[in-house]
Amino acid sequence: MSVIFPNWRDLYSLYNNTLIENIIPFWEKNSLDYADGGYFTCLLRDGTVFDTDKFIWLQAREVWMFSKLYNEWEPKSTWLNTALHGAEFLEKYGRNEEGDWYFSLRKDGKPLVAAYNIFSDCFAVMAFAQLAKATGNERFSKLAVQTFERILERQHHPKGKFSKVIPENRALKNFALPMILCNLSLELEQLSDKFDIESLIDVCVKEVMVDFYNEEFDITLENVSPDGSFSDTFEGRCVNPGHVIESMWFIMDIAERRQDKNLMQRAVDRTIRSLSYGWDEKYGGIFYFLDVKNYPPQQLEWDQKLWWVHLETLIALLKGYHHTGDTRCKEWFLKVHEYTWNHFPDAEHGEWYGYLNRQGEVLLPLKGGKWKGCFHVPRALFQCSKILEKLSSHE
Repeated sequence: MSVIFPNWRDLYSLYNNTLIENIIPFWEKNSLDYADGGYFTCLLRDGTVFDTDKFIWLQAREVWMFSKLYNEWEPKSTWLNTALHGAEFLEKYGRNEEGDWYFSLRKDGKPLVAAYNIFSDCFAVMAFAQLAKATGNERFSKLAVQTFERILERQHHPKGKFSKVIPENRALKNFALPMILCNLSLELEQLSDKFDIESLIDVCVKEVMVDFYNEEFDITLENVSPDGSFSDTFEGRCVNPGHVIESMWFIMDIAERRQDKNLMQRAVDRTIRSLSYGWDEKYGGIFYFLDVKNYPPQQLEWDQKLWWVHLETLIALLKGYHHTGDTRCKEWFLKVHEYTWNHFPDAEHGEWYGYLNRQGEVLLPLKGGKWKGCFHVPRALFQCSKILEKLSSHE
């Protein structure tokens, strides 16, 4: 697919039409399990189911996505029914006796992998918070609040007894949880006044913008020591540009909410820095993992080009340009847009590929699996469409 850079209005049409006419119909057609409930996410290129295991975080993400579309795009009954279809399965089978969410289930809802960390819980909160908004059902609201309470209880030991780490010999904290909590706190705010959301946001912003940011390398790291200091180890040297950039648009949403221009500009600057650092000058696209000292990364997949990394980058660049007018965001957006639309969409069968090699060739033709579901592609097209619509109105 060859992309010619159009104006904002044409870009809006591209993102909008792809979401509504291509991506969402693909999941509506192929993912619903009408026999046992919930969704199939392991889909071949043409949408054929190749594995029936159900991963809680992907189930919850799909509930969230269809609820979000119903709430903020168009109140279509089919979208709400699709969200309720997944929510019913999650309510029935998704949690253990302590109220923590499993990682994966069999097709019929029998648990396969225990509730070993709290990321399933995070997306369950998002799902039921958004569904509560769509339906006004207090049961969904209560479930989201109860789950969030458990997250706060477990946040300092997210894997609990399932952690393999011996912390007294090398304690590290990971970027993923404070990053998700930045977004989650805003999702939950509408449901309950029992949480001190402002204080939670303050803590998350500090961790994302201060603790994980290394001044020496001018980069945000994936793991740091508990006090925020640098750990010269495989984990401590790891940079995940996509994670950083995704977190920056969460920070931009917080900055917009608080009318904090300084925080907004810092988020834009970090986005540009991380993107410049992670961009593959030889083949184009954004590396998955890098070592901040340029040592060989621990992750063998370090040079792959992943769908979600590029999509989250498009969101961050558009938000950054919309809020600040920083021309670097526009220039980078056009560059990332061209790479993304030339490599990831599947013109024949719909939806997008997820995994490319460094040269930009398709590694796996699947459309969904254990990690890819109905989330990053539609969420990004949704977010970008909303911003592009605003930008096009000023042309």
